[in-house]
Parts: sequence; C-alpha cells; structure tokens
Amino acid sequence: MGRAFEFRKARKMKRWSAMAKTFTRIGKDIVMAVKEGGPNPETNSRLRAVIQNAKAANMPKDNVERAIKKASDKDTANFKEVLFEGYAPHGIAILIETATDNNNRTVANIRSYFNKCNGTFGTQGSVEFMFDHTCNFRIPAEGQDVEELELEMIDFGVEEIFADEDGILMYAPFESFGTIQKELETRGLEILSSGFERIPQITKELTPDQVADVEKLLEKIEEDDDVMNVYHTMQESAE
Repeated sequence: MGRAFEFRKARKMKRWSAMAKTFTRIGKDIVMAVKEGGPNPETNSRLRAVIQNAKAANMPKDNVERAIKKASDKDTANFKEVLFEGYAPHGIAILIETATDNNNRTVANIRSYFNKCNGTFGTQGSVEFMFDHTCNFRIPAEGQDVEELELEMIDFGVEEIFADEDGILMYAPFESFGTIQKELETRGLEILSSGFERIPQITKELTPDQVADVEKLLEKIEEDDDVMNVYHTMQESAE
C-alpha cells in the first residue's frame, strides 16, 4: 500500500476534533463555495462536494440549507483561505490551513501558539514543499472491482485507490479534483465524500516525551476556530 493508505490509517486512529468543530468547518466551506459559485449545487461543483461532506458528517439538512441561505446574503463576510507554516519542537514541520475573516487576528494567534510551545513560526514556503497536496474521493464499495476501477481511473489522475470498511478511497494530485469529480458523476457513481489533504513526504519518529511536546502545540492550534486542518511530519502510530 502507498503513502496515502498509511497516512489515512494513522489519522483515523486519532480522535479528531469534536463534531461541533466539523460542522463549523463545513459551514465555512459552504460560505466560500456559495460566494465563489452561487447557491445552486447543480451548477456549483464546489458546493455540491461540500453538501456531500455535510451528509457524510451527519450534519442536519436544515443546518446545511440555513448555511447556504446565510452565505447568499451579501452582508455575510467571506472567509479567506490562508496557509501558515512553522516548526514544532524537535524539528517537526507543521502546515496549517485556516479560513479567516480577520487575517490579523489569525496571524497573531497562530504566532502565539508557536511561541508558547517552543516552536518557530515560519515564513511562506518554509515547509509547504515537504507535503504532497492531494485530493481524495470516497465512493460505495458495492459492485466495484477495486483493481479494475484503478485501471480506469488512472487516466483521470488517480494515483492510489484502496478499500476500507467505509467504501473505496481514491487519492490523486490536488489539481485532478475537478476532472475526477466530473468523471465519477458521469459514471453515475455516488460520491460519499471528498476533500483535500497534505501528506508528508517523510515523517520523523520521536520518543514519547518528544511526541508530548509536539502534541501540546498541535492541540493549541487545532482548538483555534480559524483553523481548518493541521498537518505535520511527526510519525504517527497506526496501532
């Protein structure tokens, strides 16, 4: 199995942020999608993808519809996607995806977490190159031959495909998202969820004490309301 498989397995074992945070993230994704392409999911592929993710996260339909309506209001502020980079203790690179309506606040907060936890707040481009920017799609496994599907989807950019208990997962470079989404829809395959991840090219193994130092910083960052995703180069146990 490839790196995407190992990455996913390790991340799945961690208890990721609470449901409320998931809904907050999806709410921001809806605002950004509607501001970019309008409130109709039939003509807005980005919004279509976010609605699928909301369903996969068991976000109530009323919440989704309310968020779309609110995002359509011209008085609703849009969020700007900003990437932050830096180092945790013990040379662990950290990449932070945020969606903010106040960049000054977000910069100050993120910088303070690094300072408080003996990290280094980095400049743009300082660690981004250490991660592969990928997109992924999950579809139902029923009636699918994984190997056959992989051969067919290679032409559309899919680099890795595997099955788990929740369906079939496909990974591809970030820029292949639109092509793959279109092909899956053309084939009439249900997209259960989709998204983007940054997979570290190399990970570093730490001692339990060192891991605790890094976790302290990661927890502070993850608790911030402006933070959407956090990626790092620390090796995570999938046990």
